[in-house]
Amino acid sequence: MHQGSDLSSFQTDFQGLSAAEVAESRKKYGNNSIENKEESGFWTVLKDVTTEPMFVLLLVAAGIYFLAGEYPDGIIMVAAIIFVSAISLYQETRSRNALAALKKLTQPNSKVIRDGAVREIPTQEIVKGDYIIVEEGNLVPADADIVHSNDFALNESILTGESFQVEKSEKSENPAIYYGTLVVSGSAVGRVTGVGSLTELGKIGQSLEKVQSAKTPMQLQISSFVKKMAAFGVLAFLLVWGINYWKSGDLLSGLLNGLTLAMSVLPEEIPVAFTTFMALGAWRLIRMGVLTKQPQTVESLGAATVICIDKTGTITENRMTLTRVYCFAEDRITGLQECTSAGCRRVVEYAMWSSEVNPFDPMEQAIHKAYQESAERDLRPDFQMFHEYPLSGSPPMMTHLYKNKEGARVIAAKGGWEAIVSVSGLEEGPAERVGEVAREMAAGGYRVLGVGSTQWEGDDFPARQQDFKFRFEGLIALEDPPKPNISKVFRRFYDAGIRLKIISGDFLQTVQSIARQTRFEGADNPMTGAQVAQMDETQLREAVKKTNLFARMFPEAKLRVIEAEKANGEIVAMTGDGVNDAPALKSAHIGVAMGTRGTETAKRAASIVIIDDDLDNIADAVLLGRRIYSNFKKAVQYIISIHIPIILTVSTPLLLGWTYANIFSPIHVIFFELIMGPTCSIIFENEPMEERLRRESPHRAGAGLFSVNELTISIIQGLVITAGVLLLYHYTMNAGYTEAQVRTVAFSTILFSNIFLTLVNRSFYYSVFRTMTYPNRLVPLIIVITLGVLAATLYVPAVQSLFRLEFIGLDLQWKCLVAAFISVFWVEGYKLYRRRG
Repeated sequence: MHQGSDLSSFQTDFQGLSAAEVAESRKKYGNNSIENKEESGFWTVLKDVTTEPMFVLLLVAAGIYFLAGEYPDGIIMVAAIIFVSAISLYQETRSRNALAALKKLTQPNSKVIRDGAVREIPTQEIVKGDYIIVEEGNLVPADADIVHSNDFALNESILTGESFQVEKSEKSENPAIYYGTLVVSGSAVGRVTGVGSLTELGKIGQSLEKVQSAKTPMQLQISSFVKKMAAFGVLAFLLVWGINYWKSGDLLSGLLNGLTLAMSVLPEEIPVAFTTFMALGAWRLIRMGVLTKQPQTVESLGAATVICIDKTGTITENRMTLTRVYCFAEDRITGLQECTSAGCRRVVEYAMWSSEVNPFDPMEQAIHKAYQESAERDLRPDFQMFHEYPLSGSPPMMTHLYKNKEGARVIAAKGGWEAIVSVSGLEEGPAERVGEVAREMAAGGYRVLGVGSTQWEGDDFPARQQDFKFRFEGLIALEDPPKPNISKVFRRFYDAGIRLKIISGDFLQTVQSIARQTRFEGADNPMTGAQVAQMDETQLREAVKKTNLFARMFPEAKLRVIEAEKANGEIVAMTGDGVNDAPALKSAHIGVAMGTRGTETAKRAASIVIIDDDLDNIADAVLLGRRIYSNFKKAVQYIISIHIPIILTVSTPLLLGWTYANIFSPIHVIFFELIMGPTCSIIFENEPMEERLRRESPHRAGAGLFSVNELTISIIQGLVITAGVLLLYHYTMNAGYTEAQVRTVAFSTILFSNIFLTLVNRSFYYSVFRTMTYPNRLVPLIIVITLGVLAATLYVPAVQSLFRLEFIGLDLQWKCLVAAFISVFWVEGYKLYRRRG
């Protein structure tokens, strides 16, 4: 909980609720959260697990065993069902816990008045009777009645469907404001009348927190692949069942053999792996200081090709200092320390009056500090703001009105110097002189603002601040140096094949100066918002290919640049922090809001939030996205390669009429599944990033998961392993070994191949000797467990009996090991070819 200062900026005497009253209200009316009707928790996960196709197949197999009177096998299948369910529950729970923690971290905060002080608390902790403070850019956190307002207006389209501004005040016929509506102007204090499900939005069953998102291209590909394999599994099941029944006349035996093949075909590890990779990827991003609203954003991050960034606080430190002042009346530029004349001090004073009373923005904090240092006497305690015009216009400006107890008034404005010159009615000569000074200041990398003042009698203020007749006071220049590491951060993006674009509302010369200081590529070929506005769509699409620096940009121009980049086929990430950035953040493939200085509206519109506003974290996030995408591909390639020998070892002997046509049963296939699941979802997810990925261009989003070469390699891997298994299968069968020994040979060869495949497929570029040095403690753990289980099946009689295996001598074990090694390690030659090519 953060405690604010006093309530002077709101001109109220509200004390708000006490701690005891808050507790009583919460007990009576509940918290400010809308119940999510979607089930969650253990039972939902359990329901999901028990409706998976593999679970159903296992259940059917267990039932057939019991019907056939083979109770030990039936018991084994029941144990397998429990074990498989436990693993699935663990993986699902792990993923859901990561997402739950993510949701908790992204909960918004709101300002309330309690015990006479402004406090910032989690929105869900608001109770009925609280006094809430809402300002431009906020979403109203609960239903309330306005008790105090200042130039206050909302967008209530979430309730009414009509997207236009609605002005309200405590004097309105209907002073109610509603949860979920957007404050578009001014500020207000409201007394909460409804929370959670008692709000108007809650009553109609909607929740802002529940995000309905379409499936990503990768999800659609996975879903399509699994459905096709499931259909193939049904056909394979019917074929094998039919052949077995035709040959043996045994219905139950045919069913078991058909189920064995169906289980081996179904790649149920792939969707589980995808969910695990995305959820844990989102959790890893949190540890980097990056919050994602949807884990699928991880997929998009790795494909980003263009990143559009703001200047202030992203490239610069956002620690501003007012260093230079231009007094128009004296036509003189001075440093702040030399600002001793009445005219110079007046410029700084009116810049302060046009800033917030309790400033949050670093620029306005710097202005207040400069006023404190230069003023002969601090007049702030004597005056109170009674009206304001929020930032508006292009270029933007803002105006504040103050009065003291004697009725004296101060009306001050600041903003883009062109805007203040325009409303001051300067003649051409003086206006050109101001422009000359402004450009000189901006060329030094300073942020330049114009300052104006005016007088007004009575309370019938104009509807627009631009309708005042202002007096031009002068210019202020604020220094905001680049972050020390920003050049290195830019280099990380460039090395990764990502184009950077600066899109700033600041003055062109200011942006260019900062860009040159930071070695930004493209500083000498800029465009302005006015130029963007003059271009048609075709012209703009061509222009953005050649332009990386945009200055004096307004919201519509930002949005057009983002749309043009998307139309060119780029995957666009956009950073922003203000209300006006929301359309562009929403439009970009990856909207990136700033956590420290970002408005609530920007955070809601964005898909990720950078907690500490450090651009370096975005570079880390992009590379993590590439790592996760690459590792998921490895996992799927592993699944394809190891499924092929299982499928063909089950089906080929039957189709060719070999003596031992059905050596594997559901028990063996489920054992292989138990080995493969943890391997693909745990080992490969934990793999570190390959160094070459830092320098490669991003993968194309929406393209197939694999290239033709990648898929071909995986299929060949599976076929070569199959060849090794079937050659030993055929050799031992013809050499007079028993069915149990032949089964043991095939079983052992597949397990050895699985171990070697796990080692080799950690990279399809670097050698296995290099990847063995990668830090992944799970690799030796899984290998030791696999070898331990294999040893038990070979040497423990009870386990042998369960799996219908039989001891084989060291000579056969050695043949299994060599066959597995050769059938997998040939890929090292392919890797060597790639490295040399």
